[in-house]
Amino acid sequence: MKRLILIAGFLTTFIVSEIYAAEIRVRNANGEKEALVFSILKLVMSKSASDARFVEHHENLTEARMMREVEAGNMDVMWSGASPDKDEKLKAVRIPILKGLLGHRIFIIRSEDKQRFGQIGSLNELKALDAGQGTFWGDTRVLKHSGIPTITTIKYPNLFLMLEGGRFDYFPRAVHEPWVEVRKRPELNLAVDKNILLIYPFAMYFYVNKSNQALHDTIQRGFEIAIADGSFNELFFNHPMIRDVLEKANLSERKIFRIDNPFMHPETPYEREEFWLDIGQL
Repeated sequence: MKRLILIAGFLTTFIVSEIYAAEIRVRNANGEKEALVFSILKLVMSKSASDARFVEHHENLTEARMMREVEAGNMDVMWSGASPDKDEKLKAVRIPILKGLLGHRIFIIRSEDKQRFGQIGSLNELKALDAGQGTFWGDTRVLKHSGIPTITTIKYPNLFLMLEGGRFDYFPRAVHEPWVEVRKRPELNLAVDKNILLIYPFAMYFYVNKSNQALHDTIQRGFEIAIADGSFNELFFNHPMIRDVLEKANLSERKIFRIDNPFMHPETPYEREEFWLDIGQL
């Protein structure tokens, strides 16, 4: 019996090794943020499956298409913001890839409103103004749930035109987004607010097929190792996009307004402080 157990253990190790010696198919990593997340995945896997090889999908897929590809077993890993739909159909590695940074929002405003936003001192004062959002974005319902008046449109490019045209007062963006978006639209009279930081719990996760427990556990284990040995923080805080964001945003100097996000999964690891960005330590 002991010999059979040893043989079974050997075969299990061999099979797992074969899984990770094979190629791991991932989404296309176009863009600075996607490249950063892909770098984090590579770091994580290097800690727990150093022989893993990666193949990026050749197309730029929509989020819905990526979910279908992972569900069908045509793609092994995708990364995306947490949502009940993904939690139902896929298996999340519940460590926030970007330390919850996507739940830290800075506003694009009209240039002439800089002083107006500089005088806002409370969340109730902010609620007197209208935010602009995409109709089906996950954070849209977070804002609405907190009583923030929100004007929506299906088409993302329209939001900038609607803001300049006075259809709403501000466009909340993840902290790495607003400067690039304003710079790309010099014809519009827009600016980045310097006063307010809106924070709510939000995580981007790695997702795998529900039946692929081995890959899920390998990513989880590698991520835990990278956090414990400091290599994750070293990669994250030294990445040019994160350094640039933290320098421009002056997060610790802003008025911080916090709202709840009741749409996060019950197993969200809020108690693991090392997983999340701490504004007070920047």
